Amino acid sequence: MNGERSSRIGPPVLHGSGPLAIALGDPGGIGAEVVLKALAPGEAARRADAQADGPGRGDVVLVGCRRWLESRYQLLKQAGCTALADPGELTVVDLPLEQPIAPGQSNAAGGAASFAWLTRATELVLQGSCQALVTAPIAKANWQAAGHAYPGQTERLAELCGVAEASMLFTALAPHGRWRLNTLLATTHIPLAQVPGRLDAALIGRQLDQLLAFCQRFQSSPRLVVAGLNPHAGEAGHLGREEVDWLNACLEAWRRRHLEVVLEGPLPPDTCWLEAATAWRGETGGADGYLALYHDQGLIPVKLLAFDAAVNTTLGLPFLRTSPDHGTAFAIAGQGKARPQSMAAAIAAAQELGGVIKPA
Repeated sequence: MNGERSSRIGPPVLHGSGPLAIALGDPGGIGAEVVLKALAPGEAARRADAQADGPGRGDVVLVGCRRWLESRYQLLKQAGCTALADPGELTVVDLPLEQPIAPGQSNAAGGAASFAWLTRATELVLQGSCQALVTAPIAKANWQAAGHAYPGQTERLAELCGVAEASMLFTALAPHGRWRLNTLLATTHIPLAQVPGRLDAALIGRQLDQLLAFCQRFQSSPRLVVAGLNPHAGEAGHLGREEVDWLNACLEAWRRRHLEVVLEGPLPPDTCWLEAATAWRGETGGADGYLALYHDQGLIPVKLLAFDAAVNTTLGLPFLRTSPDHGTAFAIAGQGKARPQSMAAAIAAAQELGGVIKPA
């Protein structure tokens, strides 16, 4: 499959129950560590937002190399990690590595493996064997080195599922109360210089529809907030024309189609998430959903507020996909230092929100 984009795996035959498929990410990174820590007995019950004891051995299917996973387990035990799930007690779909990959090693072989593991895990969900997908981090440069020219996992998933595009939403439960921070990205992995040309009224309308559908899982009449593109949201055209030329009219048209929704914006990007910060601290209520117009505009506030708790959620697929809000962390792989909170949150979110997710 090197260098070639494959067609979708096949028509989805989906079910609303079943185990979660977990693709184990780049084998040189911390994927194995955070998954085994997140699945450790009693780990989910220790999280502040846990509603149950978390997934059991039969609730997940890991997709990766069994020998590699067992070696990481032994290495982590030697590093002093005691709260770990035993791979011997877990279901593993075994796709062996073609060559050994050491912790922290970043290369094309790791990219090829993580690409194959993601593809197989997606196949399990599309065939109905699993109900939702959780993905450990991959290294985009290693995918490129292996000949797989995708900006990231989101775009590969969209292709496998035969959908034109998928949306990237980050969600996190606040540590106090039950307010949920939801931020959807209108554009994802593209250079900043390409963002203005990619944005238009049709895209914003589709992304607001996706954000609304997600937020209505928790609130029937949500309040949504849209960030502006330019400083001060353009300052009436003095600092950029996109808001006055088309974005204001686009949002007003969407409001007229959704009278049950409070839609605010475009707001100045530097103050758009201030209310979210106070809501995260439990001081006030925040908006139900935020629409960021480009990657870092949304990810900076999300990671500042909720780095350990945020979950990357893919919308627009025929199933739910979640992943932790961090990367491969090659520098600490195999040392027992990786924090599992974001992976545990991703698994919990997939269990809570999984099942058949129909595109908006």
